[in-house]
Amino acid sequence: MSDQSPILEIRDLKIALPEGSDRPFALDGLNLTVKPGEIVCMVGESGSGKSLSAGAIMRLLPEPHVHVAGGSISFLGDDILAKTDREMKQIRGNRISMIFQEPMTALNPQKTVGWQIDEVLKLHMEGNRAARRKHAIEMLNRVHIPDPESAYNAYPHQISGGQRQRVMIAMALSLSPKLVIADEPTTALDVTTQLQILKLIRELQQEDGAGVLFITHDFGVVAEIADHVIVLRQGEVVEQGAADQVLNHPQHPYTQALIASVPDLAPPPPKPVSTLPVVLKGTGLKKTFAAKGGLLSGKRKAVTAVKDLSFELHQGETLGVVGESGSGKTTVSRLVTRLLEADAGAVDVDGKDLLACSPSELRGMRKHIQMVFQDPMASLNPRKRVVDLIAQGPIVHGEDPEKARARARELLELVELSPAAANRFPHEFSGGQRQRIGIARALAMEPKVIVADEPVSALDVSVQAQVLKLLADLRDRMNLSLLFVTHDLRVAAQLCDCIIVMQKGEIVEAGVTAEVFADPKHPYTRNLLSSIPGRHWTPPVRNTDAA
Repeated sequence: MSDQSPILEIRDLKIALPEGSDRPFALDGLNLTVKPGEIVCMVGESGSGKSLSAGAIMRLLPEPHVHVAGGSISFLGDDILAKTDREMKQIRGNRISMIFQEPMTALNPQKTVGWQIDEVLKLHMEGNRAARRKHAIEMLNRVHIPDPESAYNAYPHQISGGQRQRVMIAMALSLSPKLVIADEPTTALDVTTQLQILKLIRELQQEDGAGVLFITHDFGVVAEIADHVIVLRQGEVVEQGAADQVLNHPQHPYTQALIASVPDLAPPPPKPVSTLPVVLKGTGLKKTFAAKGGLLSGKRKAVTAVKDLSFELHQGETLGVVGESGSGKTTVSRLVTRLLEADAGAVDVDGKDLLACSPSELRGMRKHIQMVFQDPMASLNPRKRVVDLIAQGPIVHGEDPEKARARARELLELVELSPAAANRFPHEFSGGQRQRIGIARALAMEPKVIVADEPVSALDVSVQAQVLKLLADLRDRMNLSLLFVTHDLRVAAQLCDCIIVMQKGEIVEAGVTAEVFADPKHPYTRNLLSSIPGRHWTPPVRNTDAA
């Protein structure tokens, strides 16, 4: 760690929220220092004020409703809050840059990657277009994008999520900034891509001597890269210190609770081999997405998403489906619920082939297999009250509306939400609460199987632990069977009895979770397990109630 003057120094920062908010200040008295060559991780749950602190540094707060109400922000000795808008335009992107959480919302879908990098360079760099193009391609090469020339000419939708995030990093670092703010840049990425991105940020930051303020809720990421850690709770710093101290000797009960919620990488001992009946069986499933193309994108090849895939799920069991993006996990979840039509194969639900059902038979079979989606807000009708969302399925299947609504209220209690929540709308709930509503809606049909597609990937670690515990409790109490799709191997380790590991549409390894984690046979599985951020860190506090 350098003894040089701090790049960033924040003293007693207060950010005011609009009148009528749940608290007066989003941040109340934040003190923070970032030195050259240092990575400072800011950790906390949603609503703790992490992203607003980044907005204040960049002077991008939604003023006047949310504004700095006190304190100071010093960048290389200069008062950021005293800068004019014109001066800030010279600093943003040039001396302070930001890597956003969701590259698809930060990149313009109508412009090529090269055009967008050039736009940044044009503002701050001297030289003609050819010189800027050369520099942009050098940066794409530096962030390890295969075939940088091709990526330069591609539109954002034509490259993968990991490559889009690398483009964002290339843009952020293209002018060798002194301070890089990374706001949850790896949350939705696979473990292998996540590890590559973290290594890349560390490598580029060490080469350029920049300071990094890294915002995250993932303690695995903190264990992988942090020099210094700051823990925020509802706008207040509850703990801060060297990474080793905070991670291995947390002092504050809130920090201890967050660390206790991190799923253990060591799976619990395996259950006895199930002698219960098979309730879901996939046989020889195949799915190919046809070639598509257009004037702008050119012809895209046909993609075989699932090849000759077979599996069995027993009553009361959780089967995990793991693998990177593009491995075919989500396609499997949609084939077994017949939200996608398979090209070949069979899906037996309680002895009946779902794929061979006529539309009227399929409607009757729907009650046996229900789905919990990754993004509950996208799957819940924003115009309907929660009680009607949960009761809708049973009513469609002929149940008396009043009975269905009474059952919906009972289910809200079952998923640990207040029955008073029944008359509210989806937008009035937090992400974790909406996911519980999604689970209640799936349970309303009294299914034999629930297919859960990444249901906790976007949730804070403590909320994630609560939802996983809830799923495990409901599975055991109601003898449910879960097909659980995830890219988070820590989650798979704790919830899944057995797992299948998918690569390019095929199962490369399958077995009891504890055995696969202890002795992975396939190189791809070994690579996935060795890529888990913070895999060498063992949390000192464990939540004994975890699933």
